[in-house]
Amino acid sequence: MSNFPSALEKLIEKFASLPGIGYKSAQRLAFHVLAQTDEDALAFADAIAEAKKTVHCCRICQNLTDMDECAICTDSRRDASTVCVVADPKDVAAIERTREYNGLYHVLHGVISPMSNVGPDDVRIKELMDRVAAGGISEVIMATNPDTEGETTAKYISRLLKPFGVRVTRLAYGIPVGGNLEFADDATLLRAIEGRRDI
Repeated sequence: MSNFPSALEKLIEKFASLPGIGYKSAQRLAFHVLAQTDEDALAFADAIAEAKKTVHCCRICQNLTDMDECAICTDSRRDASTVCVVADPKDVAAIERTREYNGLYHVLHGVISPMSNVGPDDVRIKELMDRVAAGGISEVIMATNPDTEGETTAKYISRLLKPFGVRVTRLAYGIPVGGNLEFADDATLLRAIEGRRDI
């Protein structure tokens, strides 16, 4: 039985339901919220409510936005002939940080995972197919994670895209910057050799 008031216990449980937050971290967060001024605590709650109310998927790329179309899709300076397919909106932010990619995106909001009962109809593959079918796209870059689910999803989508005649590429994998060859696993070394390029 908890020694905390029921409202505090409920707050702790809500924080503990967040990914990567254990019970002790949830307790710290809950106590932090209680220590805030009323104004700060209400502003925190309002920020959650406003985000839930206004943030939704871009009608084109499925990335998160508060407009009908996201800022990337409406940017005329971007290369609309290239679409990078990612699993989550967080992946868009990661690629954007490189400042090297100038095409558009498509966010799947998950990957195919039979073990988790997630099939092709549970992620945003149909929306990608509709975009490619509409024309104007010459390359689709598969940027899902290099794990079993990511590879399965990439291969499944590449098979669906074959009839459209678009180029389908996959992110290269290999030795991380600053890594040592002796510590790399066999699969990583194999990918690094297969993905080699001229310098």
